[in-house]
Amino acid sequence: MSTVCTLILVYTPELTLNSLVTALESNIFIIGAMYAVGWFVGGMMDIEAQHRKQLRQSVLDLKAEINRREQMEKEIARLDRLNMIGEMAAGIGHEIRNPMTTVRGFLQLLQGRDKYAGDREFFDLMIEELDRANSIIAEFLSLAKNKAVVLTEHDLNSIINNIYPLIVADAMISDKNTIKELGEIPLLYLDEKEIRQLILNLVRNGLEAMSPNGVLTLRTFIDGEEAVLAVKDEGSGIALDILEKIGTPFFTTKENGTGLGLAVCYSIAARHNAVIKVETAATGTTFYVRFKLPGINQ
Repeated sequence: MSTVCTLILVYTPELTLNSLVTALESNIFIIGAMYAVGWFVGGMMDIEAQHRKQLRQSVLDLKAEINRREQMEKEIARLDRLNMIGEMAAGIGHEIRNPMTTVRGFLQLLQGRDKYAGDREFFDLMIEELDRANSIIAEFLSLAKNKAVVLTEHDLNSIINNIYPLIVADAMISDKNTIKELGEIPLLYLDEKEIRQLILNLVRNGLEAMSPNGVLTLRTFIDGEEAVLAVKDEGSGIALDILEKIGTPFFTTKENGTGLGLAVCYSIAARHNAVIKVETAATGTTFYVRFKLPGINQ
């Protein structure tokens, strides 16, 4: 802009070298001032542009931090609910199971008597319902925060390989397929029984979410300072209003579900200082269980 203004000042129809020099000399102060102002304004604009860029980045960082805090608060609230349910479970679970065991024993005893021969199907039904109630209580007890876990070094891939035939059998029964893609990961401090339960719960949920011929994929890999177990299905995804309630005890969308399967998974993950993340879309859902690598601050 300063150059354009200078040309306007010195330009005449009969422009020659001598007239150009004369015009420059007579307007040197104005021209110098224009360039000085131009440099100053340009510098200020550069500084303002940098400040705007920093401000935009700060706003983006602030939004990311707010989202992270909201997710953390939701996770804390979820764990608080699990802990509360777990404390209740630890307090009353055993007291409920003891009389149930007694009732079941007497039902089996009476079932064998000849005078009840015509009612044995009713005895079978009652015993079956008691067993179902007992299995629900067993899951209920798995939510207990202070449940004893024995964390020793285990190979997560070996645990998956050991139970994979059972996973394949479950998939075949419902005409579905499974794939495992196990990457190299170090030994982790795990409770093998609990990790088996977590994997089977996630796998069975994934299988139930898919139509026949769907493929369920199990993956393990390293992501930064975490070892990750991923269970991906090819279902229709999870609605947002349902996704927010995932892992809440007794919340279920299944007709015959107890709402404890995923709640137990979240409790197991918490006892291993791991976290569960969910990604969902219309083409399927992936559950990520993220374990801290040994030696990383927990």
